Amino acid sequence: MSAKLVNIERHIFEQQRLYPEATGEFSAIIRDLSFAAKIITRDVRKAGLQNVLGLAGQTNVQGEQVAKLDIFANDTIRKAMDHGGHLCCMGSEENADIIPIPDKYPKGKYVLLFDPLDGSSNIDANVTIGTIFSLYRRVSGGTNGTLEDATQPGTEQVAAGYILYGSSTMFVYTTGNGVHGFTLAPSIGEFLLTHENIRIPEKGKIYSVNESNFIYWDDPTRRYVAYCKQTDPDTERPYSLRYVGSLVADAHRTLVYGGIFLYPADTRDPRKPKGKLRLMYEANPFGFIFEQAGGMATTGKQRILDIVPQELHQRVPLIIGSKTDVERYLQFQQEAESA
Repeated sequence: MSAKLVNIERHIFEQQRLYPEATGEFSAIIRDLSFAAKIITRDVRKAGLQNVLGLAGQTNVQGEQVAKLDIFANDTIRKAMDHGGHLCCMGSEENADIIPIPDKYPKGKYVLLFDPLDGSSNIDANVTIGTIFSLYRRVSGGTNGTLEDATQPGTEQVAAGYILYGSSTMFVYTTGNGVHGFTLAPSIGEFLLTHENIRIPEKGKIYSVNESNFIYWDDPTRRYVAYCKQTDPDTERPYSLRYVGSLVADAHRTLVYGGIFLYPADTRDPRKPKGKLRLMYEANPFGFIFEQAGGMATTGKQRILDIVPQELHQRVPLIIGSKTDVERYLQFQQEAESA
């Protein structure tokens, strides 16, 4: 727990002082997002009592079944963010195209991309779920946002974060000046600073991966996971396996405890060496967060934040974690390439 009693709005205001050119627009965006998070928290807590568990009978642009809470979270964020005058457009994992700001509302210079409810396939099992977001500045001319604005490399992010809906609700974000976490105090309805300047351990003792896909990984990944299981007291192995199946939960644990999270490419179709996770909605935000916390984020071949997006819903492999652990994984990849 932070020694200071600071809510999220005050923290943003204090951070804003570091940038004399700041206009306050970013602060308003985070305020509106935290408001949406409180509404989603309320309904997640009452989901089993309000008949909003289960599937909605729809599929999203990814061809995945949509949960009722997916729709609620998507609508809540859109409605909380579209009229503040700070955004030129939005993009959601649940929508095929960018989400324009209605003409009746003023437009701003920022683009918000978000996964409204990551881990929603686990909702009925009461597993931790969350919202993931990132923010970019508009690069196109005019006032309305375009696809160009919503498909920038991760290096252009001005902010990224996630909101955990678990045993407590946490709001974690970075603006490129460290990573900070806030926990919702339900009795006063405020996000209070509880995790100031989060730093991931240099090395961890946990690996996190869906081992049911073992036969579909490339050989270096299989050998790395086997390495994690081997006993070697000098390198503090074997590692422990922890895998929730909700990216936001697995990534948060990795950020706090250290170690490595892997969702590697699937080699079932050699013509499509893609991962499962979305570059714009998942990989880029967590890439920014982990680097700001002292960790690393890679596809195994390339730094995540350096990828030039080709499409709004592009998928990529994702390996994030402690610097020493990710570097060791990359050694297995490099050794395979030089063999």
